[in-house]
Amino acid sequence: MIELDLYSTLVVASMVLILGQFLVARISVIRKYSIPEPVVGGLVVALILFALHSLSGTSVRFDNSLSRPLMLAFFASIGLNADLGSLRRGGRPLAIFLIVVAGLLILQNGVGITLAKLLGLDPLVGLLAGSITLSGGHGTGAAWSAVLAEQHGLKSATEIALACATFGLILGGVIGGPVAQFLIRKSSASVPRHDTELGVFEEPASVRLITAPAMVETLALMSACLLIGQHLSEKLQGSFLELPAFVCVLFVGVILRNVLSALGWYTVFERCVSVLGNVSLSLFLAMALMSLRFWELSALALPMVLLLAAQTATMALYAIFVTYNVMGRNYDAAVIAAGHCGFGLGATPTAIANMQAVTNQFGPSPLAFLVVPMVGAFFIDITNAIVIKVFLALVTG
Repeated sequence: MIELDLYSTLVVASMVLILGQFLVARISVIRKYSIPEPVVGGLVVALILFALHSLSGTSVRFDNSLSRPLMLAFFASIGLNADLGSLRRGGRPLAIFLIVVAGLLILQNGVGITLAKLLGLDPLVGLLAGSITLSGGHGTGAAWSAVLAEQHGLKSATEIALACATFGLILGGVIGGPVAQFLIRKSSASVPRHDTELGVFEEPASVRLITAPAMVETLALMSACLLIGQHLSEKLQGSFLELPAFVCVLFVGVILRNVLSALGWYTVFERCVSVLGNVSLSLFLAMALMSLRFWELSALALPMVLLLAAQTATMALYAIFVTYNVMGRNYDAAVIAAGHCGFGLGATPTAIANMQAVTNQFGPSPLAFLVVPMVGAFFIDITNAIVIKVFLALVTG
């Protein structure tokens, strides 16, 4: 076992991002299908470590203590750039997309439970390999696996949940770009012109002039979001309003930004927030993917592999035939479909990375970057909790 400390892990994560940029720039097929750079670099390093483990039995353990703060910083940046005026303008698409997302949650659980029964597995395994871990991610998976193990006697629930969530994180970052490519080329959708300045994450590679004082002010705001958000999440634990820490952090960011603006005390420097948010996003994804232990995923039983493969196909087909059509059958809808693949199988950071990869190639989509982060980071957890409880009652009742 080779153990890397925090600084070594940060160096490797940075090199993963540089490797991803290098490969995307030089391999046309990766660029063609808009695979995000952190996903490309992270998977290459994870495969190298898998080969090392297979050939010599040597494994590498990274210090991922920065991973959670980076994830929370990313969600803080979403909140700090959420202008309520813009959210009101996007109210109808937000509501429509939330309905689309709810439909996928129901479908994922239906597919998971049905296939689990056909494959001779416990229906609870199908529920665990449904919206709990795919749309819910590692955090939701860990929380619900404890419930299924302690209250319903499901063996190895935690291991199954982590494996499913990891599988989803990989595939969510892989299929989003190809789905968007297919939709854009099939419909010949044109990129709409935008006369206003683009928002938080549409152009991560653009040059942004930022001063040292602006950076310090932005760091202070993001740190306040993390501190207050985590404290709020701890206070809500065990109550009816219990929410994950990242949702509370995002919510605090929205409040801070809009209250300070309404009082005329401070105007958030969106460019600075977007730069820090993109750095946090890229490093978080790099750390998550380079830490994958493929030898543990390869131990998944064949029925679980079939179940997860079916869920991946379901996500791709749903994005193509439902998400794209319902959201308007245009370029924005194609970018939203790529984002939906990201958090429908993995997590909101994967959704943002998917959309960035698509818009870097084809052009900006402010609507997608307004709708997807808010639904994927906030509304989905509340909706998913309700859907999971309904299906759990049906399975155990």
